[in-house]
Amino acid sequence: MIDWWLIAALAVAALVTYGWRALGVLLSGRLRTDGPLFEWIACVAFALLAGLVARMILLPSGPLARTALPDRVLATLAGVVAFYAWRRGGVLFGCAAGCGALAFLDWLGLFA
Repeated sequence: MIDWWLIAALAVAALVTYGWRALGVLLSGRLRTDGPLFEWIACVAFALLAGLVARMILLPSGPLARTALPDRVLATLAGVVAFYAWRRGGVLFGCAAGCGALAFLDWLGLFA
């Protein structure tokens, strides 16, 4: 026996999910991405990202909490310097330098 309420709930969930996506596709050609609304959205997104990064550095959780604060700060500085030092592949080099510096500093154990 088929549970029609389950099929109806699934259909409504799919309609709600894909309805918003379809609306986004229809309206995406008419939106001005250089307008003040999108600039504000970009600023809020960057502020949220900066807050999350600052929280990971200052108030980490999980395995990162076992590392010393100076190790995390120095590794972040190493990542930023590497990011700006290499224009091409800056994100890749920045992440690699930051991760490598954190691993090396934690291995040294100077601040532990």
